[in-house]
Amino acid sequence: MIKNGHHAADDQREGAGCSLPAGSVCSPEKRKRVVRLWCDGCYDMVHYGHSNQLRQAKAMGDYLTVGVHTDAEISKHKGPPVFTQEERYKMVRAIKWVDEVVEGAPYVTTLETLDKYNCDFCVHGDDITLTVDGKDTYEEVKREGRYRECKRTQGVSTTDLVGRMLLMTKAHHSNLDNPDYQKHTDNFGKGPKGNSPWTGVSQFLQTSQKIIQFASGNEPQPGDTIIYVAGAFDLFHIGHVDFLEMVYKQAEKPYVIVGLHFDQEVNRYKGKNYPIMNIHERTLSVLACRYVSEVVIGAPYTVDKDLLDHFKVDLVCHGKTEVFPDKDGSNPYAEPKRRGIFRTIDSGNNLTTDDIVQRIIENRLQFEARNQKKEAKEMAVIEAMKKREQQEQGEAQVQASH
Repeated sequence: MIKNGHHAADDQREGAGCSLPAGSVCSPEKRKRVVRLWCDGCYDMVHYGHSNQLRQAKAMGDYLTVGVHTDAEISKHKGPPVFTQEERYKMVRAIKWVDEVVEGAPYVTTLETLDKYNCDFCVHGDDITLTVDGKDTYEEVKREGRYRECKRTQGVSTTDLVGRMLLMTKAHHSNLDNPDYQKHTDNFGKGPKGNSPWTGVSQFLQTSQKIIQFASGNEPQPGDTIIYVAGAFDLFHIGHVDFLEMVYKQAEKPYVIVGLHFDQEVNRYKGKNYPIMNIHERTLSVLACRYVSEVVIGAPYTVDKDLLDHFKVDLVCHGKTEVFPDKDGSNPYAEPKRRGIFRTIDSGNNLTTDDIVQRIIENRLQFEARNQKKEAKEMAVIEAMKKREQQEQGEAQVQASH
């Protein structure tokens, strides 16, 4: 794109991608101006796949604006969202790479929208987003060269998470070959004609690099109040965000550490098919939250003396939810209570992971119908792309033979 006599792509290299080490500041001569990016979407059931897309987008520039669609728009094009628009706006604001949220963004991304919010280009994952009548929602910005693509996060989609919720087996997070799981993915990951690569179910594989990309890497500073919270933080949702925001407000300079329990531990006290997300997925979801400084992966269930001393914890918080006893029947918060550093936090939001699963189950048929429609649209696009490719190859062969 040519803008003000030079390429935005050049600005992108000089603004966000100058050749200094990470954390260094480019000189004013190098940094001509701020590169502004646009992302948009439903952001329904915000998971680490969404966060990863926004992280990648932010890395392409300096200032990230995220447009979130209304409930009415999503219902028209895709089917009923799980979360209300107010919940979705708040969830996206809590992701640490987001600078600004535009509420009620149009479903189709136009040049008019990019110009209105002074954005150089928009960024989307390498999957396809279609309108109710099967058109690519990014057609216009692609045509004008104001579109950038980032890689879709393998192993997660809202569809897959919904599929896991509808399963009443404990094994889904450790055994994807389970016949019950496979039977259900047939409903969720397949449309009437084959399998779409964007809507299918795949397994997430954690890497140390992914954790590094999500982690802030900031150590606690002198004068920080170190606050510790622990839990499952499964299907990271607006109830968690409201709680962590309230925890963050407990101190002037908070350093919030979240202890995440291993899957087996969560299953011990939650039962049913919990956790819906495995420990690796829950780690990334929590790390993407702007109120969190650090995560302890596989934290001990009891907040004991060793943990408190090791992290030099000043305050331990827990929400209004029930505290389950440890395996030996003891209270996991006995030590922080003894030290007088335990605090119960009322976030004013009673939403639990159970409530979300209930919302999904109540809408089960609608979700399955929505998914099959989405899959059918995607398959139609794949067919069209194949045909166009064959046509182009045929034309090239004809030209080559002359």
